[in-house]
Amino acid sequence: MGNQLDRITHLNYSELPTGDPSGIEKDELRVGVAYFFSDEEEELDDRSQSDNYKDQSPSKDGHVVLNEIEYSAFCCQECIFSKLRENEDLNIYSVKTLLTMCKPGDLLELVANDQPPHWAIYDRNDQVIHLHKGEIRKDSLFEISNGRLGRIVNNRYRYRPLPADLVMQNASGHLGLSSGEICWTNSESFAAWCRFGKREFKAGGEVHTGEQQYFLKVHLSENNVHTLVFHSLEDLIRERRKVDASGILKELSLVNGKE
Repeated sequence: MGNQLDRITHLNYSELPTGDPSGIEKDELRVGVAYFFSDEEEELDDRSQSDNYKDQSPSKDGHVVLNEIEYSAFCCQECIFSKLRENEDLNIYSVKTLLTMCKPGDLLELVANDQPPHWAIYDRNDQVIHLHKGEIRKDSLFEISNGRLGRIVNNRYRYRPLPADLVMQNASGHLGLSSGEICWTNSESFAAWCRFGKREFKAGGEVHTGEQQYFLKVHLSENNVHTLVFHSLEDLIRERRKVDASGILKELSLVNGKE
């Protein structure tokens, strides 16, 4: 879970920016270069909605409730991420219903059983901007959903969001970039960076030090919380998405009956 130096695209030093292209970041830079590579681990597959949610049935108002793994994440003592049903509406909706709720700059999450979620920034007229297959692109939400349901996750991360026009500027300003030019490792990191403008979402965007640690708490049950420790937000995100895709920690808890 280091910087994964073996996967860095070889570019001239002059080609590597030292800050965010949006110019939003105002603190002192924490790294000298950015590492450019994309490792989008999820695929938007062609499974039908009935396959993705065969054990679920929508309620009268059109939402579906999944039995998802819940998380909370902390940087030192500060909560930076929360996906807990007791604190948040985790209902998911059909794309048609979701589009009636969206505004430009909203952070969207498409979910399916046993897959990492796919994140995107809503533009307008059913269009979203997202990282997919090593490219920043604009697509119809109907076309990319492939049966997945979705929700708005503006409040999933606890960082202060940028104004909607700057979110859209971040997203649209990177349209057309491909693998050799991309410094986000998955759709979530790109979409979250667009909304919050924090370099921690970029690959290699922060120095790995012993002082700053991230704690991911996986809430397997009411009395069963498994804590994982990371040295960067990038590593925490990647591991959490692997758990979403595999459910390994949940399976272990069921087998062992404990953490």
